[in-house]
Amino acid sequence: MKRLQLGDISITSLIERDGPWRRPEDFFLGYDSAAQAGNVAALAPEVFDVASGKMVITYQTFVVRTPHHVMLVDTCTGEDKGYGPPMDFPKQPWADAFAAEGLRPEDVDYVFCTHLHIDHTGWNTKLVDGRWVPTFPNAKYVFHKGEYAAWEALAKQGVERPGGAGGVWKMNCEPIVAAGQALLVDEDFCLDDGVSLILTPGHSPCHVCVKLQSRGQTAIIAGDLVHHQLQCTDPSLSTIFCWDAEAARASRRRVFEEIADTPTLMLPIHFPSPTAGRLKRAGAGYDWLFLRD
Repeated sequence: MKRLQLGDISITSLIERDGPWRRPEDFFLGYDSAAQAGNVAALAPEVFDVASGKMVITYQTFVVRTPHHVMLVDTCTGEDKGYGPPMDFPKQPWADAFAAEGLRPEDVDYVFCTHLHIDHTGWNTKLVDGRWVPTFPNAKYVFHKGEYAAWEALAKQGVERPGGAGGVWKMNCEPIVAAGQALLVDEDFCLDDGVSLILTPGHSPCHVCVKLQSRGQTAIIAGDLVHHQLQCTDPSLSTIFCWDAEAARASRRRVFEEIADTPTLMLPIHFPSPTAGRLKRAGAGYDWLFLRD
């Protein structure tokens, strides 16, 4: 994604992986290939690989610079976690992109996690002498307290769910609290009057989007409110990783209805470059318009 300027806020991204990932019929609950054929044919060329029949899914972290702070939003899958296929892809691209931004770990002031799935918390921690410690020593990590409590309870019960398997909470979240670097917040949390949260439950118990505002301009970092352009055309599509598929649909429709046909930009974590775009009402769904140049 090219650098995006939103008033006094700049946004760039660190890409961990990119390219064809999963077939929509393997990813969306109740997906009907025949019924969706027209929607697939109308997709932007960046988001679907015709040869493989797979959606292009990007794993990325957004770097947000305000006049006062350096923030990261969602931290991909991280290093040394021991994940098996398909999450065992190379992680060096993320580290290289972080360095290319001229950043050191100690430069990061805040880390926001839209939710606590495997691919949104990974770089929160690093392995040092056999224990997990915060990767960013000076940062406060912002977790919705309801989201944290839900995954903590499952971890203590030994229960794993799609998106949270492999001890994700124990590796990526618990060490942050233990180090005293966590901010467990409600959805009314604000930072600098330009950074706030929108509660969008469903994909996970207390999933949030991060809302950025500066000089009359607005952008929403959507996390996993939406994974792919197909969910813009058909907002009813929820994924196999959703905690509550119907609640996820309701959250998606609510946010889409609010921002469609407005100047508000949306930045979904998993949309490939150019990533940012706007929604336009179109029948029962929405057209996705990438921000190009």
